[in-house]
Amino acid sequence: MLVLSRKKGESIIIEDEIEITVLGVDGDNVRLGIKAPKNVDVFRREVYLSIQEANLESAQQSSVDIGELLKHYKSPK
Repeated sequence: MLVLSRKKGESIIIEDEIEITVLGVDGDNVRLGIKAPKNVDVFRREVYLSIQEANLESAQQSSVDIGELLKHYKSPK
């Protein structure tokens, strides 16, 4: 992990396309502004993990459903 110190108004650039700017600091809270291309998804970590969990559950349910369908499938002769 790269650790940087930035002051209000200072930025970092990632891959020439993503800019993260410190907008403000209030106690333990830091406000960040993120500029990224529209094709780059930007999520808070807790939202990202929730999406990943929902996707995993959905994939597992799909696997079970397909398995059930295959049990009843009769191949043509």
